[in-house]
Amino acid sequence: MGIIKSILDTDLYKFTTSYAYSKLFPRAYGEFEFVDRSNGDYPDGFDLLVRRELETMSTLALTIDEEAFVRKSLPYLPPIYIDFLKGFRFDPAEVQVWMEDHKLHIKASGLLYRVTLWETPVLATISELYFRETGQQPDLKYMEESAIEKARKMKEEHITFSLFGMRRRFSFDIEDRVTELLKQHAGDSLFGTSNVYLAYKHKVNVSGTHPHEWVQFHGSIYGYKMANYMAMEDWINAYDGDLGTVLTDTYTTDIFLRNFSKKHAALFTSLRHDSGDPFVFTDKVVRRYEELRVNPKLKYLVFSDGLNVDKAIEIKNYCGDRIGVTFGIGTNLTNDVGNNIKGMNIVMKLFRCKMTAKESWQECIKLSDVEGKHTGSEREIRLAQETLGLV
Repeated sequence: MGIIKSILDTDLYKFTTSYAYSKLFPRAYGEFEFVDRSNGDYPDGFDLLVRRELETMSTLALTIDEEAFVRKSLPYLPPIYIDFLKGFRFDPAEVQVWMEDHKLHIKASGLLYRVTLWETPVLATISELYFRETGQQPDLKYMEESAIEKARKMKEEHITFSLFGMRRRFSFDIEDRVTELLKQHAGDSLFGTSNVYLAYKHKVNVSGTHPHEWVQFHGSIYGYKMANYMAMEDWINAYDGDLGTVLTDTYTTDIFLRNFSKKHAALFTSLRHDSGDPFVFTDKVVRRYEELRVNPKLKYLVFSDGLNVDKAIEIKNYCGDRIGVTFGIGTNLTNDVGNNIKGMNIVMKLFRCKMTAKESWQECIKLSDVEGKHTGSEREIRLAQETLGLV
């Protein structure tokens, strides 16, 4: 059996976004590309190892117990989608993997409701394989002591957080053990985990938001000025008010807040910060809620941008009683394994899409609140910035 041993070993937002595509855009196609933001080199033959893992994933199927868990714990996913998951099998033919000059290249292309499900398992596979093949070994004693210390500190500081660490984990075993330790030592501070399988195994909440790709897709289809608005409208159409956390930085937070209407402010429970200055973000969002005559104290901010515990405490103290706050902490928990090992800075983003098989491909880009997180062609990024008045 390979690195990915269950269809549920993925982030919640993959299933929720997959269902939204299947309901609203069942004939839409997309193409995801792997990006190593550090532009790192990979060992000879690494692409063949990745391909072997992806081939192994084709044998995965939802078990009876897993199905029961999904039906009970993810009530916003309707029976028809869970029936789809029962019959779903990963198709490795949807994914291309190759190497050039020790650089790894991956593309996954197909119907969006299917191909979106590759993203997080592919990233977790690359991360675990890379550390294994480069001979990097975790200090297990350090890892456990560090996780326990962080859990206790967040409990003492009344920090509410979820584990968002699947994509860049050191390994499945490390994420599994960290989840267990957090459950034991963080108490009620641990709201849940985005990893559906580990929520199932450890009997904790499943938590998550929607991804940048949802807004990127809408930007490509409806135009950049309408992207955030239409992405929120369609999320409401798909979930009728459930799953009320929305990302703000796909085309910068300033542009998002222009599209953030009274209706959306009232209906969505929280906004997620994933890039840029968290303190400036807090002030902007609180001010926007007040402009819309929505009490920010009834809403939440979800911070998830490369956090550690000390940063989370600093942000919580800054927010004070102005607005609710919670955190998604990932690599700092699932890849803090000592021995000077650093987590990989890898992503898999939506680069192209089209509404039907017959239409032409359209580029998909992401701007973010920091330039280093922009993805897409320079030409299309420039076009989006000009369209939105950002340059």
